[in-house]
This record gives sequence, C-alpha cells and structure tokens, in this order.
Amino acid sequence: MNAPCVRVPTEDGEATRRRLADDDLVADGLDIVVEDGRLYVPVTDPDAVPADLDVVEHDVPERETITTPADLLGFEPSYERLGDVVIVDEDDPERAARIAEAIVDSDVRARTVLDRASKVKGETRVREWDVLATVPGEESAAGEASAPGEESAAETEARSPTETVHREYGSEFRVDVAEVYFSPRLATERHRVVTQVAPDERVFDMFAGVGPYAVPMAKRGAEVVAADVNPAAVEYLRENARRNGVDGRITAHADDVRAVAEAYEGWADRIVMNLPHTADAFLGTAVALAGEEGVLHFYDIQHEDDRFGPGERAIREAAEPDYEVRVETRHTVRSYAPHEYNVCLDVRLVHR
Repeated sequence: MNAPCVRVPTEDGEATRRRLADDDLVADGLDIVVEDGRLYVPVTDPDAVPADLDVVEHDVPERETITTPADLLGFEPSYERLGDVVIVDEDDPERAARIAEAIVDSDVRARTVLDRASKVKGETRVREWDVLATVPGEESAAGEASAPGEESAAETEARSPTETVHREYGSEFRVDVAEVYFSPRLATERHRVVTQVAPDERVFDMFAGVGPYAVPMAKRGAEVVAADVNPAAVEYLRENARRNGVDGRITAHADDVRAVAEAYEGWADRIVMNLPHTADAFLGTAVALAGEEGVLHFYDIQHEDDRFGPGERAIREAAEPDYEVRVETRHTVRSYAPHEYNVCLDVRLVHR
C-alpha cells in the first residue's frame, strides 16, 4: 500500500528510525523498505516530521506481527513515552507491575518503565518515581556505531533509570525526570510557538527548564536568554544547547527570573511564560523585559467557564497604559483536570 515515508540513505537509516520513533512517528503497522540504497520509513503524521527529513509516498507492505501491551494484557493501558523511558500513572502496585511487564514483553521500545509516585512538588516542579522495570542495552546494541551526536551503548547503560534522551521536531533533549520537570505531551504546543520565531529575534524564556522552547528557538536563529530556579534543569539546558549546536546563542541563568531581569530591561522581542498557575505573579517582570514591540506567550490554567478572561485581565493590568495590549491568539492547549484547561494567550505588546 502507498503511505507517507521518510526517505534516507541506508547508512542513516537506523539513526533516523530512532529519531522518528522517539517522536512516535513510525507507523508500526507497516514495514520499513530498503530499495536502491535508500530506506523508506513509514510515518503516522507527515506534517509532524522534522523539516530536514524528506517525506515521499512509497509502496510499503503491511506488517503482520506487532505485539502491543494491550495484546498481552487484554485491556488498553495508559502510558506515555519519553525517549526510551515509558511512564505509567497507576495507584494499584499490582496493576502497575502487570502493565510494566507487558510493556517490556511487547514491541514497545523501552529501557525503563516508571510509575508516578507523587504529584509535582515544590518550586522546582519535580516528582518522585517508582522504577517498575529496566531493560539493559535497549537503546543500542553492544558494538553498534553511534551516529554523530548519539550515545554509545556504554553511555546509555551509564544513565540513571530516570534519565533519557528525548527527541522532538528535530531537536534532542537530555532529561532526568527525577531532577527536572518535563512533559512530552506539550511537544505540539511548543512547536506551535517555536515556528513563530524569526531569525535575529531576542527571546527571553522566563521558566526555561531543560530548554524545550529555548533550544529550538535558538536553532531558528534567535538570541535566547533563559532562566530557571532549578540548577539541575539549567545544567541540562546548557548541555542540550551544546547537543543541538546552539550554545553560542543561549545565555542560561540558574536563578529566579526576577533576580535576572534588571540586566535585560527593555531587551526582549518575545517572552515565554510557561508556568501555569503562577505566571501571573511574574507579569510585572515580563513587562519590564519587553522592548518597544514584541509578543508574550502567557500560559494559564483556568475553569472552562472563563478560560482566557483572568489571564487577559492580568496582562492588561500589568502592561497598560504603557503598552497597547493586542491579544492575537486565544489557544486551548489541553484538558488539565475536570472542567479546567491549560491555555495560552499570544499577546502583542506595543509601547505607546
């Protein structure tokens, strides 16, 4: 059958397949085809494939044997993948163990299976984890050569069970979920914002984490200043900037953004405020960072009855009358809890 495929030279095939698999883009029900020195990897969503990869239509056969966790359990478990770490969220230890065993025995690629053991806690927004299963050597076979920028098998084995390398939209992020906050579910939202960035923009990421906004924005040619109160997150951010070749365009501060902002007053063309629940407390700082004209990406969590009103009112209170406030996008990111939504306001600030 004809299907959208990523076409690469065979020598780049395995590295490309892993990259697509980490973004859950490989179409599991179709076979990978090798023809005339090229590999054709079927993909689930051609629009989500990184721009540096070639997508073509190609005839590929359907795969006959794929074993999923649901095949082994008799029900569809809920889980998400972050690199080669699989995350479940189960209150029943016996059920969690059954799901972990099924994931390991299925065709899902996993080096570690984790269960959330606490809610996100504290100023650094980290949580506790239970390690349900580990599969040594899953990332790459012993003796297999690594492509540039990839880990060797020994380096993979040296990682802690909670650490992984996650890839999304052509960028690569090393992350330890026991040390930092990171959500793979927000990849599409991050990409939505990143694609708005123009070369030579000056971007301030106020709550940067390991760099999922900062790194791809720098890859688009922006100069980025990033701050985070979690020193571990900033160390990962700096490493991720190096991994992606943009360390010369990112300045990272391990500090409260309010302590950093004075040196950047009036500097930013674009400001990212991805700290739902409490970002409104930092709006005065964001306005101080804003230049003559720029865009603010303000994230919030609000009740379904008024998803955008509280955030918009807070922004106007902080910015007016010095700035004209133009709301360009009112965007619902995802459902957060019953009757509550994670939303984003893209707001243009124009100095009067």
